[in-house]
Amino acid sequence: MKLVFVTFLLVSLILSSSLFEVSMAGFCNSKCKIRCSKAGIRARCLKYCGICCGKCKCVPSGTYGNKHECPCYRDLKNSKGKPKCP
Repeated sequence: MKLVFVTFLLVSLILSSSLFEVSMAGFCNSKCKIRCSKAGIRARCLKYCGICCGKCKCVPSGTYGNKHECPCYRDLKNSKGKPKCP
């Protein structure tokens, strides 16, 4: 009986984490579409916004600035030491 219960808990945990990742991807996509709506090179903006959102789990509001709302997003840097996130 304990084995069945433990198996059920394990399967539930795996499924819930998968659903969280899918919902987080939807969150990032919708927030990044707003963030990059006025970008000159939209594809690049969406790519890096998605990377940053995936790491930080947040995207600043608006199309520019407001990075104080998400310090992780603000502090990510590229290999040249410049801001990674749009």
